[in-house]
Amino acid sequence: MQNLFGLTLPQLQALCAKEGFPTFTAKQICNWLYDKRCQSIDDMTNLSLKVRAKLKEGYLLEHWSPVDCQVSKDGTKKYLFPAEDGQFIETVYLPEKDRATLCISCQKGCKMNCQFCVTGRQGFHGHLSAAQILNQIFSIPEFENLTNIVYMGMGEPMDNYDNVLATTQVLTSEWGLAWSPKRITVSSVGVIPKLKQFIEESHCHVAVSLHNPFDNERLTIMPAQKAYPISQVIEMLKQYDWTGQRRISFEYTLFKGVNDSQRHAQELVRILRNFPCRVNLIRFHASPEAPFSTCSPHTMDSFRDYLNSHGINCTIRASRGEDIMAACGLLAGKVGKNI
Repeated sequence: MQNLFGLTLPQLQALCAKEGFPTFTAKQICNWLYDKRCQSIDDMTNLSLKVRAKLKEGYLLEHWSPVDCQVSKDGTKKYLFPAEDGQFIETVYLPEKDRATLCISCQKGCKMNCQFCVTGRQGFHGHLSAAQILNQIFSIPEFENLTNIVYMGMGEPMDNYDNVLATTQVLTSEWGLAWSPKRITVSSVGVIPKLKQFIEESHCHVAVSLHNPFDNERLTIMPAQKAYPISQVIEMLKQYDWTGQRRISFEYTLFKGVNDSQRHAQELVRILRNFPCRVNLIRFHASPEAPFSTCSPHTMDSFRDYLNSHGINCTIRASRGEDIMAACGLLAGKVGKNI
């Protein structure tokens, strides 16, 4: 049976037309699903008994509660959600003084196999449905506190394009949560065709995993570079206007002795010069089997200062949740110790 939760208004309109429901029924269902966060078809009281009975014959309304929650000493929370075939996905809640961000997953594992990422090294086990992606947002106790959503958890969003786009539509459309797209950032390693499509079909912020400005060096740590060279990714991105409120940023994890030299900083300045973007420097979080080491704080500060002094807006992202394996690159969908 099809889950009503996760469907967009156009999808519900098609469903209602198929079932012979009144045309206004689709918006009523949307209101129950996303505004009122309804848990049962029976609770949709402004739908006729006949419509509700027909819905229950062929559809369901399903949510999944997290099966585990680990809490970091810095207040970060990592939720574990069940998926099919004994798989699990992880979601990270990041509370701050003036905001609360949720980092959500879009796949079970990942196809991209980035050498520094725990998720990538575990392989790919399937796409998450739109319902499973949205469920991470709707099913945590902190839902009402959320100010921002980042698609930076497990998986490559552009590899699960249709479901990811549908969830951003639920979050930003007036028939959904009616959030500003500025509250949402979707990441990608640079899957050019789908990333281009996303930029044209959505108004959410975009973050690209860069990690090395040299094509040949990036290939050694990111296999996706072979199909989507970062030079071509940046060339494509420069075709769009980023001077308004929509932001383009580049994620850059620093690895000791690999991509942290002045040569790398100079090349970043060269390829990003006169491009209104931001570079987020990320401290590498050591994990088993990853052949990299963490840079010193001094190296990270110097790298940031060099970029800023040469006209590239650069910040160092605060590291959160490392003690519970919730920091960047550490999500693995493993059953936690609290189960």
